[in-house]
Amino acid sequence: MSETDRIPAAQLPPGTVGRAGRWTVGNRDGEYFAVSRRCRHQLADLSEGSLDADGCLVCPWHQARYDVRTGDMVEGPRGFLGYHGPTPGYTQFVRGYARVLRLRVRRALRRGDDVVVEA
Repeated sequence: MSETDRIPAAQLPPGTVGRAGRWTVGNRDGEYFAVSRRCRHQLADLSEGSLDADGCLVCPWHQARYDVRTGDMVEGPRGFLGYHGPTPGYTQFVRGYARVLRLRVRRALRRGDDVVVEA
């Protein structure tokens, strides 16, 4: 673990995400998680995303949804390259690709005043 793989716990109230080095770290109903930061669609920074009502991480660019427990893309992107409309064939292609290259998942734990990503 490097010193950058941590974030102050005060910056992660329930329902939020943030950046800890190369990880997106979040607080899902009081449980911390860490996943790789780059969306499998167009490499958006997922630490700028959000958590939805189901606790999935939502990409800030095209709203692809990820299960933070497994790293799986559970819903494909809504558009590409500035277009935000329906793209059924393209969405299926991206979801197939994301099955092979899912997000990396790590445990994130509260240690003192910080949330730390385990190696």
